[in-house]
Amino acid sequence: MASVLILNGPNLNLLGQRQPEVYGRTTLADVEALCLAHAKTLSIDVAFYQSNHEGALIDAIHAAKGTHSGLVINAGAYTHTSIALMDAVASVELPMVEVHLSNIHAREEFRHTSYLAKVAVGQICGFGPRGYLMALDALAERLVST
Repeated sequence: MASVLILNGPNLNLLGQRQPEVYGRTTLADVEALCLAHAKTLSIDVAFYQSNHEGALIDAIHAAKGTHSGLVINAGAYTHTSIALMDAVASVELPMVEVHLSNIHAREEFRHTSYLAKVAVGQICGFGPRGYLMALDALAERLVST
């Protein structure tokens, strides 16, 4: 069975509390529950990891090779700054979908640049927690067709 690792970066542990006008009131635990339920309908396994530390996220990406079939990553602010995360994704050669709860292209100019987009099979932003489900749909379809 295909397995997808869902990685969440800095400050996403505060979902539901931090800037609810931007990110909503859904908690990270709520997002994980939604993803688990949706993954069952797709017949895929999902695992979750969140860290506020760039190196820990890189280690999780490296560990995914040989364990998971794909990645969903919401790297938070690291999206716009981390060449190291981009390189880690490229090095494991797993399909990755980038997710953002808000529409990063409708926000501050610095949020319009994504290093991860360069190594992603796609980017989903602006759909709130539903974006994670859309990413799972996209990966499941891709993993079945390959």
